[in-house]
Amino acid sequence: MLAVNPIRHYVSKHRICQAKPNGDMTDTPDPETGFLEELGQRVRTMRALRGMSRKVLAKVSGISERYIAQLESGKGNVSIVLLRRVANAMAAHLEDLIPSGEPAPDWPVIRDLLRKATPGQIAQARDVLSGHGGAAAQRGMSFAGIALIGLRGAGKSTLGKMLAKKIGWNFVELNKEIEAQNGLSVAEIIALYGQEGFRRMEQAALGQLLARKELTVLATGGGIVSEPLTFDLILSSFYTIWLKAEPEEHMARVRRQGDLRPMADDRSAMAELRTILRSREPLYARAAAVVDTAGLSVDAAAARLIDAVAPVLHDDARMFARG
Repeated sequence: MLAVNPIRHYVSKHRICQAKPNGDMTDTPDPETGFLEELGQRVRTMRALRGMSRKVLAKVSGISERYIAQLESGKGNVSIVLLRRVANAMAAHLEDLIPSGEPAPDWPVIRDLLRKATPGQIAQARDVLSGHGGAAAQRGMSFAGIALIGLRGAGKSTLGKMLAKKIGWNFVELNKEIEAQNGLSVAEIIALYGQEGFRRMEQAALGQLLARKELTVLATGGGIVSEPLTFDLILSSFYTIWLKAEPEEHMARVRRQGDLRPMADDRSAMAELRTILRSREPLYARAAAVVDTAGLSVDAAAARLIDAVAPVLHDDARMFARG
């Protein structure tokens, strides 16, 4: 008796035959194919949010670049689908079957309530959990200054320094603040502690900066939007401006700086940069203002930035910080 390949058997068993309008029968993917495609899309988007090429992700995760490419294209291992079927059979959520430390006993209740909550209720819950304590406390939060967000090569450091000098505020580059506080370069921190360790240090450095209660022009790292809690703190404490440019300009500026991280040795560097930008654009767009520097000289871009911060220089500047 021939052995049956369980994966091939599963795939063939779950094909669905559907009649075309002319009466012909054709195979159509089952709904679980859509699940694998969505999973692949999420992996691709999350990778781009963190600014990681497939090559870098493969090296850090210890998984072949070929498998990551298959996963992102919607051809993940069928065992993922089988695990989903087990969860569905028990009316459970897939994440409940995946070990990730001991969750709080009330977490399943909180999660299900959040899934049913209105946007207003979610906003209130976020304020309470983040320590903002609702609208009244939000109004009393200190206004920290102006934060510049955007991809590497957007001009955050160059324009930020010019702006700070013009208005007489402090200028801080968050990555350099992290390096100073930890005695390591960003590259060394990531090599030793990984992305998760770096993001923890980033959040700690931001907290210490806010504790100084000094008006600051802050230049953030391009990937800060990938850490929800840190980015939310930026939005609620600073008047946040997205410095925007064309992908080709970002790439040219980065090359001039001699910094191709994390796209070094990647033949498809421009394609990776476009993917990163697409994944981050909805988050960058949460900024209070956008300054498009495409095609502008440094002086012209600085002048446009100064015009954009005019509302912040009034006494009621804190109203412009967004959550």
